[in-house]
Amino acid sequence: MSHFTRVRTTLTDTATLAAALRELGFAEVEVHDTAQALHGHRGDVRPETAEVIVRRQHLGIASNDLGFARREDGSYEAIVSEFDRRKYGEAWMKKLLSTYGYLTAVAFAEQHGFAIATDEVETEGTRRLTLRRTVV
Repeated sequence: MSHFTRVRTTLTDTATLAAALRELGFAEVEVHDTAQALHGHRGDVRPETAEVIVRRQHLGIASNDLGFARREDGSYEAIVSEFDRRKYGEAWMKKLLSTYGYLTAVAFAEQHGFAIATDEVETEGTRRLTLRRTVV
């Protein structure tokens, strides 16, 4: 039975979190208004709950559910099993935060009348957006 670790994040927008997870390759992301139980690698119901969930069958053999639970301050905390931390640890969390930030920036730009002129990924993984706005 794996132990689940909780990792605080600065993620606050549910739709953007789900979109970022999809962008990272998870085709099935569950979003719930109320927290749902997470499951272990054998399908056993665990006491941990989350509102945003990627179920274990979408993560790989012997994986547990990956969850994001809403905290009282409105941010999400990632719930990752000890087994899955090797794959979904600090480096993966940085990718998730970067993808979330990118999607947030694109949405903000579109809401404020900007268009994406260029979208480049640098060799070290940094993403550079150039925005433009046509003024009439």
